Amino acid sequence: MSYKDYQFNNENATYAHNYISMPLLKIIAEKKGRVILDLGCGNGWLVNYLIEKGFDAYGTDASASGIEIAKRKNANRFFIQDLSSDDLPWDLKSISFNTIISTEVIEHLYAPKEYLDFCKKILDKNGGGELILTTPYHGYLKNLMLAISGKMDKHFTALRDGGHIKFWSKKTLSNLLQEKGFTDIKFTGCGRLPYLWKSMMISCKM
Repeated sequence: MSYKDYQFNNENATYAHNYISMPLLKIIAEKKGRVILDLGCGNGWLVNYLIEKGFDAYGTDASASGIEIAKRKNANRFFIQDLSSDDLPWDLKSISFNTIISTEVIEHLYAPKEYLDFCKKILDKNGGGELILTTPYHGYLKNLMLAISGKMDKHFTALRDGGHIKFWSKKTLSNLLQEKGFTDIKFTGCGRLPYLWKSMMISCKM
């Protein structure tokens, strides 16, 4: 089945950006000279936000409507890319990225192992670097509360095209990153009370 474009209608921050942007800034501010690639940048809000903050950032996404909106502010920083591909758009191949961010993407991917191989390929070109992922958080207490409140079906719905197909916990995502050779794995909960977090942010190094 061919890719169905996610239709972005505006350049505003997404719901998730409201609670992941500050924890992300804390991580990337620790190291100067970052050249950042946002894989799955959507409408480009985060990349444009980072550029405003003085970061050297670029973004790719499979959504033509998202990239069109993103380019309204920084036309030379955004490119269409199907994340099932194992290569960057031509204009980005000469850039040595030392930081990859990917927010609320990996839960949508059929083949996350291949995706992490692609991230490794990009970072290896520069002799290593940092990968920062966010994805909805799942843990025992949160899943228990979903079940008790009767919201399990709504949360894990299979009825929306293009929805989440992978449901990650801190342990499962950490195990996958370790399997792929990433080290120095660090976890941050984002949004809501501890252990009921909306999302988790995991940073690691290659």
